[in-house]
Amino acid sequence: MKKAILFLITLITLASCGGDNQSVDAVINSGDMTAVKAKRAEMNKQQRELKAEIDKLNQYIETHEKKDRPALVTAEVIKDTLFKHFVEVQGNVETDQNVVLNAEYSGVLTNVYVKEGQRVSKGQRLAKIDDGGLSSQVAQQEAQMALAQTTFERQQRLWEQKIGSEIQYLQAKTNYESAKNVTQQLRSQLSKTVITAPFSGVVDEIISDPGQVVVPGQTPVLRLVNLSDMYVKASIPETYLKNIKKGTQVKVNLASINEEFTGTVRQVSNYINPNNRSFDIQVEIPNKDGLVKPNLIATVKVNDYSAENTITVPENILQENAAGETIAYLYQPINDSIGVAKRVLLETGLSYENHTEVKSGIKKGDTIIKEGAKTLRDGQKVTIKN
Repeated sequence: MKKAILFLITLITLASCGGDNQSVDAVINSGDMTAVKAKRAEMNKQQRELKAEIDKLNQYIETHEKKDRPALVTAEVIKDTLFKHFVEVQGNVETDQNVVLNAEYSGVLTNVYVKEGQRVSKGQRLAKIDDGGLSSQVAQQEAQMALAQTTFERQQRLWEQKIGSEIQYLQAKTNYESAKNVTQQLRSQLSKTVITAPFSGVVDEIISDPGQVVVPGQTPVLRLVNLSDMYVKASIPETYLKNIKKGTQVKVNLASINEEFTGTVRQVSNYINPNNRSFDIQVEIPNKDGLVKPNLIATVKVNDYSAENTITVPENILQENAAGETIAYLYQPINDSIGVAKRVLLETGLSYENHTEVKSGIKKGDTIIKEGAKTLRDGQKVTIKN
């Protein structure tokens, strides 16, 4: 619209004036090409001069209208709230009941009584190793022990009745105790031919098949896992040591299974790792559906700071002046529709999830400017968007 008005004004001005008091038509009718070009050059110059003057007027009008026009902003009344800050680290899901059961006896694996995925109880038989005749030795030794026991008990009764010699009594006692010790050792050896569940859980993997020769401490037979007692282990920088203790609130996110849990710290390590200057924490997590598995990566947020009845403001409305001080703008009303922006210096604390704690500079009930705050100046007129 401004360009159209400018064009019309220019045309009118040019039409109403002539450099040497000759009209355009008169110059054209003269047939003098030099005069025609001179007339055109004169009118172009007049047009440029006129445009420059009009631009000055437009700039003045725009500047003063903008200065007097209140800036549109949004604002909200400050309320006190509970502010919590969390330190975020990465952790891993673990369980103490995740073991590989190795053979404890040398021989051929004769039986595996369970299948992968099968739930078992503590003490349940899982596999059997050929004992190589050890069970027969145990039976023979038990018979010898029974005989030695009978002999000892008879000699003991005679000794109590003052019949027989002390040497006979002591010899019978020694023979019985020796037989008993040998029997216990053989029984212990025989028990190692049977692999039992040390705890209730699920058979996660069968590693050795029947018919395979197994060696004590070297041949893994199967893996047993208990998924009911899961926890997340995370390392926290030592600077947070005084703020984190047993019972501290924790948020755990397992992105791979899209699960989030809220819990508390159940254990704080008493050891500082010298390599990364951190300490470990454990957070118990539920596993009702069995989706939580050992070694899942977890995002752990630990509540290291809390403040009640404090003031927080959106982080993006805070600015910094040339002196490095944090500033914001408050809305102070002039009338029902217009107010002024008042710049205030703030003392801030921690920030979390795009909000910053303010310790001084504003108070409950003040109206703080949000949108539009970045372009304001102290004392500028503002109006709040509806």
